[in-house]
Amino acid sequence: MDSWVRFTAQSQGRERIFRAAQYASALIAYSLQRSGASPELVICVKQLEAHLSLARKLFRLGNSAEALEAAKRAIHLSDLVLRFCITVSHLNRAMYLGCDNLLWAGKVGLATALDQEKWSQRSFRYYLFALIMNLSRDAYEISVLAQREAQVQSKVEAEADSSNGRPSCASATLLAGRVRAHLGLLCHVLRANPPLLLDVLKNCCDLFIPLDRLGLLKTSPGVVAFCGLSSSILSILTISQPWLKLKP
Repeated sequence: MDSWVRFTAQSQGRERIFRAAQYASALIAYSLQRSGASPELVICVKQLEAHLSLARKLFRLGNSAEALEAAKRAIHLSDLVLRFCITVSHLNRAMYLGCDNLLWAGKVGLATALDQEKWSQRSFRYYLFALIMNLSRDAYEISVLAQREAQVQSKVEAEADSSNGRPSCASATLLAGRVRAHLGLLCHVLRANPPLLLDVLKNCCDLFIPLDRLGLLKTSPGVVAFCGLSSSILSILTISQPWLKLKP
């Protein structure tokens, strides 16, 4: 099991490159179609996208085992909220990848009786729930860091007020002032934590894909392709620069 997990981990970078190429092809096909390019050219680019998608599924064969191992590790986290969000996310990712493996078998003719539409919808449901858990984890991380930063700021302000001989008081009494203060705190937390910022952006971009495929938020193929390409580039960045990967 350990050797297989190591092998699948090595293939993740290549899968992300294929994913970026796939969504780039989808974005090009959409742009060509909108600009009135010849149908033959549009069909050619769409065929390239389909081939890249099939290649991606090949790279992801067995990745569900790596997701299960990650879920087993997350069970031992001391923080209850992180333990729940990360474990459930990995379990749903394992189910999503398992469905994806079945879809690959159906597309290459190994499981001709497979209901592609049914398993595709099931796959995107698992994918959506995994992303919801990821975003919940991001929101929790932001909340914890924002509370710490707010405590530090209030302590500094209290010390400054006491040194000036003035009683401390609330700096934002109006709603607009409180909103500006919260937004400023959020921007400061995200700017000071690039891994968290990249994870939030990546998950937000990815969220449009299952929402569109499940019919919960109808956008356009161009929006889905752009979001998929953006999240793929961010994923490649985190793989190439491990310090940018959100931990645990």
